[in-house]
Amino acid sequence: MSYTADSTGSTPQGNDNRKLIYGILITALIATWGYIFYDKSKTKETVTQLETKISNVDSARSAIQAEYTLVSAKADSLTQNNLQLNGALAEKSTEIQKLKSNIGSILQKKNATAAELADAKNMISELNGKINGLFVEIEKLKGENQQLTTSNQQLNTEKTQLTSDKQNLEQNLNKTTTEKQQLADKVDVASTMHASNIGILAIKLKSSGKERETTTAKRADFMRVAFNVEASRVTPSGSKDFYVVITGPDGKIFNEGGTFTTREEGEKGFTNKVAVSYEQGKPIPPVSFNWKKADKYAEGDYKIEIYNNGFKIGEGVKTLKKGGLFS
Repeated sequence: MSYTADSTGSTPQGNDNRKLIYGILITALIATWGYIFYDKSKTKETVTQLETKISNVDSARSAIQAEYTLVSAKADSLTQNNLQLNGALAEKSTEIQKLKSNIGSILQKKNATAAELADAKNMISELNGKINGLFVEIEKLKGENQQLTTSNQQLNTEKTQLTSDKQNLEQNLNKTTTEKQQLADKVDVASTMHASNIGILAIKLKSSGKERETTTAKRADFMRVAFNVEASRVTPSGSKDFYVVITGPDGKIFNEGGTFTTREEGEKGFTNKVAVSYEQGKPIPPVSFNWKKADKYAEGDYKIEIYNNGFKIGEGVKTLKKGGLFS
């Protein structure tokens, strides 16, 4: 009887233990599943955040790339259209190219960080500012160059006008000078004096000192040349030179006086030069001088020519005869 009672009493206690174990296992399983679901949810959230961050980075890169492309094209257009930049402008152009290179290096990186992209964006702003500044200075220089071009064109026009005026003045001056010279030449020619009443005597000088005219060559001791001077109304006062040229029967000039310049014959030898003091408006006394030959006079014609102001103003001939035994 006691055996049956003990067996019946131990069976319910074992069932309770199994239930407890099953409960613990189920609770642990549920907790594990919950953790797995939670961890998966957190991982998905992290992945989503990373994807969003990557998307934002890509979007920022695209925006920066687009902005850089626009600014770079603007810079290229500005520098290509103004290749001959000098001085400070050339330095600014170099700075622009350097900034472009730095920005391009960042944008070429596949894994560029947000900080690097931010630097690139700041450099793009700086680049845009430098481009705008360079554009303003170039436009200013273009304006100044246009003003200079306009001024140069005006100066060239004025120079052309001045050159034309100068040529006209030179032509007028040359014409006036020519006319003045022609007038001076006319006055010069008109001021030439004239000789008249030309007398040529052969003189025999006696032992008593008396003079006697002769026509015989062997008796002539000297010749006396005399003439009157007639001045024109335009002849100025002053000393006037008269050149007397005596040519012998043999056609040779007695040029012991030297040479002088004639208007029509060039250089010519002369026998004697006589200076006469002339006062305009007053008569001139007759001019005379004696000419003695170094040796005996030969028979024949002696031609006497008188020159003033380069022109021949009169001439005469004296013939000396051979003479007879008692002449």
